[in-house]
Amino acid sequence: MPQYLVDANLPYYFSLWKGENFVHQSDLGDSWSDEKIWNYAKKHKLTIITKDADFSNRIMISDPPPKVVHLKVGNMSLNELYEFLSIHWTEILELSSKSKLVNVYRDRLYSID
Repeated sequence: MPQYLVDANLPYYFSLWKGENFVHQSDLGDSWSDEKIWNYAKKHKLTIITKDADFSNRIMISDPPPKVVHLKVGNMSLNELYEFLSIHWTEILELSSKSKLVNVYRDRLYSID
């Protein structure tokens, strides 16, 4: 049963989000609106992993599900992004299990319960 929905704006082939705990928006259908992604994640109790501020803005006025992991790391090459996330991935997942929003910055992780 998936626990995380990886938004289409993120790399598909990262090994960090492969496996049965992850579903990719691009596997569900092309050109989903934010509303459709939100409702799907809510229905299936998934945490959305995204670079899209719309989801983190929305969770601030909503109660989970869904939860949101918002990657606010700016422009990085795919290799830089992968290396960065690899270092912090365990902590990101841990925070997301307890918090409705995890903001991931280059220099810190910030969660909101």
